[in-house]
Amino acid sequence: QVQLVESGGGLVQAGGSLRLSCAASGFTVNYYAMGWFRQAPGKEREFVAVDSWSSSNTEYADSVKGRFTISRDNAKKTVYLQMNSLKPEDSAVYYCARGGYLSRGGPYAYWGQGTQVTVSS
Repeated sequence: QVQLVESGGGLVQAGGSLRLSCAASGFTVNYYAMGWFRQAPGKEREFVAVDSWSSSNTEYADSVKGRFTISRDNAKKTVYLQMNSLKPEDSAVYYCARGGYLSRGGPYAYWGQGTQVTVSS
């Protein structure tokens, strides 16, 4: 069965960095777009970044562009989100999601359990 397990969250000071990992199993990562989303308390889940199935195209939310980088290691079946220059408003639970087959994005049918990122000012 499809499983996505995030890790790497934690508490960091503003201006710091974190790298989130998403370990995938139960499917061939190579053939799917993979995305990162986040949800802050009292807010709706929002898109952060997506890597197309071939890694030929990446997209970012305007709020993280230039600070976050999505990447993947298909051999390790792992997707990463490198987060630099973190701001308090980046604090949220971050979710990894499997996108569409041979797609540049959705639909996002499978989600991980999330990892908490807290940025202190």
